[in-house]
Amino acid sequence: MRLARMLQAVDVHAAGEPGRVVVGGVLDVPGATMFEKAQHLERHGDWLRKLMLNEPRGYPALCANVILPPTNPAADAGYVIMEHMEYPGMSGSNTICVATALLETGMLPMTEPVTDIVLEAPAGLIRVRATCENGKVTGVTFRNVPAFATHLDAVVEVPNLGTVTVDVAYGGMFHVIADAVALGFRITPDEGRDITRVTEMIKAAAAEQLPVVHPEQPGFAGITIGQVSGPAHDPRNSWRNATTVSTRTFSWDNPATWTGVLDRSPCGTGTCAKMAVLHAKGQLKIGEAFRHEGIVDTVFTGRLAGEAQVGNRSGVIPEITGTGYIYAFSSYVVDPTDPFPQGFTVGDIW
Repeated sequence: MRLARMLQAVDVHAAGEPGRVVVGGVLDVPGATMFEKAQHLERHGDWLRKLMLNEPRGYPALCANVILPPTNPAADAGYVIMEHMEYPGMSGSNTICVATALLETGMLPMTEPVTDIVLEAPAGLIRVRATCENGKVTGVTFRNVPAFATHLDAVVEVPNLGTVTVDVAYGGMFHVIADAVALGFRITPDEGRDITRVTEMIKAAAAEQLPVVHPEQPGFAGITIGQVSGPAHDPRNSWRNATTVSTRTFSWDNPATWTGVLDRSPCGTGTCAKMAVLHAKGQLKIGEAFRHEGIVDTVFTGRLAGEAQVGNRSGVIPEITGTGYIYAFSSYVVDPTDPFPQGFTVGDIW
């Protein structure tokens, strides 16, 4: 059998959020930094993202990561994160998936009971401490790049919704955070379709009305992801959230585009952004435990390890702990006669 391409991947989920980790079939891509490598893939190798995430090999809730040689000598491995509409600088659930795959497959050596590794994401170096037992990664704690709030209790005008009060913060991606209670949501799975629709509308309005640029990495600009935040359902937890990831280009003129897909986990960058907002409002102290529920009741545990200065902004250094679970080892192939070498999307679920 002749194949046009074959890729090996480890499928992992972190707190329910699937993150496919491409471990074979891509040797390297050009770029002096991991951010440049992500840019190269976006501009010249976007076939890989489409191949992995579009049907028939992918589905709307899926994310993917490609393992690459690090460019920073302090890192043990590099990775580029791919989502349906962007190449984010950082993703918490994907970082947990990557660390789990690298250690449990032996691509990086595991030491029990604790393994320390450094990963290079497009946003920068991510220090990871994994607790390990009997060959299993039982927990992944990563120290994220600094997070910071840019807007607190800002007002945006959202067509079809009206005036909405939001916070905006960077946690590896720029998030706009709206109050779930004010929008009438309890953040339950049955509300998923309405949450995605409303959140995408708020995100689009906020992106237009509240422009943001990372002060030290201008390649990261604009609000690209939105979340609704509300009271925890479990009294042991701090807050509950639902984060919507876009799966198509938004257009006010086309209501069919006012939808995305919910992050199944509590969202790592979203948790970091929420912690940055709470700290800026004086509601979360350095070192204080923060338990964040997601839409399927899974939890990421966070804390702020310290404060940081990011350009002209005051920020914080967030740490997140979660667990990843391998659920498949796969080889994805492209038949040279396949009419869909980069997959496809259909409007019934996209």
